[in-house]
Amino acid sequence: MSRLHLAATLAATLILCPPVAKAAEPLELTIKDHKYIPDVLQVPAGIKFQIIVSNADKTPEEFESSELNREKLVAPGGSIKVFLGPLDPGTYHFVGDFHTDTARGVLVAK
Repeated sequence: MSRLHLAATLAATLILCPPVAKAAEPLELTIKDHKYIPDVLQVPAGIKFQIIVSNADKTPEEFESSELNREKLVAPGGSIKVFLGPLDPGTYHFVGDFHTDTARGVLVAK
């Protein structure tokens, strides 16, 4: 294969098959005193990511978001992994289903 043909093949491959974005590092979210800390998380738009939700309370909580189609129980003193994405840019709300008055948060995808 000539160098010119090889270069043309490589260029066509890069144009037709752009590199896939890598998954982001896991983000951390803590439930303490029936609140999410932090209550706003900036997340990457367009790629898959995960959030590790830890429950520092002595009662169970449920990470829930109808917008994200997720609902997972977090045992007292335990943690879970929530896999999400890729998300379009925007704002996505989540709550602690057992304490909806205080356990509220937002994901901001940029």
